[in-house]
Amino acid sequence: MASRDLVTCFLLTAFLYSSFGKRQMIRQTLPKSEIQPQFLAPLENHTVTQGRDVSFTCVVNHLQSYKIAWIKSDSRAILAIHTHMVAHNPRLSVTHNGHNTWKLHVSNVQPNDSGTYMCQINTDPMESQTGYMKVVIPPDIMDLDDSADLLTTKESNDLRLRCRATGTPKPTVTWRREDGREITLRSELGVKRVQSYEGEQLHLVGILRQEMGSYLCIASNGVPPTVSKRYHVNVRFKPLIKVTNQLVAAPTNSNVILQCYVESSPRASNTWYKDNGIKLLTNDKHNVSEFTVNDYAYQLNLTIKQLSRNDFGSYICSAENPYGKAEGTIRLQGIREKVGPRAWIASLLI
Repeated sequence: MASRDLVTCFLLTAFLYSSFGKRQMIRQTLPKSEIQPQFLAPLENHTVTQGRDVSFTCVVNHLQSYKIAWIKSDSRAILAIHTHMVAHNPRLSVTHNGHNTWKLHVSNVQPNDSGTYMCQINTDPMESQTGYMKVVIPPDIMDLDDSADLLTTKESNDLRLRCRATGTPKPTVTWRREDGREITLRSELGVKRVQSYEGEQLHLVGILRQEMGSYLCIASNGVPPTVSKRYHVNVRFKPLIKVTNQLVAAPTNSNVILQCYVESSPRASNTWYKDNGIKLLTNDKHNVSEFTVNDYAYQLNLTIKQLSRNDFGSYICSAENPYGKAEGTIRLQGIREKVGPRAWIASLLI
């Protein structure tokens, strides 16, 4: 047997013998007027975050020849006697200030450290006081392996977002849209729009293009920090083209901008054509550009410079993705008025 175990065995025997085997002897030999040990303050309760350090403080006056023992009550394990450790746990230690204060230190607190701790004096009868340690754990969101494919669906289909969180106490899971817009919930009872939704699963029924974007799963349990995870929802559908002004008039020698509004997911391949079938590209005569409106919508612009009679006619904007194709037609005609160097612009419907 190692020397440490011999010392522990000796101290444990001495503590128990002092408590039980010598009770009658103590009663017979100690003067009646002797002041018994007295606790000066209650043992504190602790709520501590996992990984932190904590200590229980036991203050006793008039201890005399009696001993202090630290015990974990729920497991009945003796942790320490006076200033000597009994439990073989490197995270536990005891200190004494040389007067009337004993401390039990627990470092790097773990969930199994939760429970009731007792500071006990081996008087007859034994005197003791207890304190409770509650270990709390900040929330953490589990990786459920939701890939981008699982968060992609065709318009009008259903999509289920899952988010599971661990922690002590059990975290509350709340869903919000990252852009602050409302979440749309559809059921047999109708359509409901909410700023947030509580639960581990968010079921998006009959999802529409307006509902695509980033959703946040937020887990909190009162133990900082609150954590969140982003889920980007993709809704697929065939292109849609809107043209407000199908007829645009402009004078020769001016610049004109033709515009088409496109909705598409995934983003479409976009092309401008003249009515003679010629594909129009950016050059000295034409400028083709796109401007994003949101996750699924953008504006197509065709700028025609220094209009001549040959430029008048019909122009077609075309958008195509794996789900289909759409086209819009704008007719450009000349006018005789002289309006200056400004560009004439076809309206954009948003």
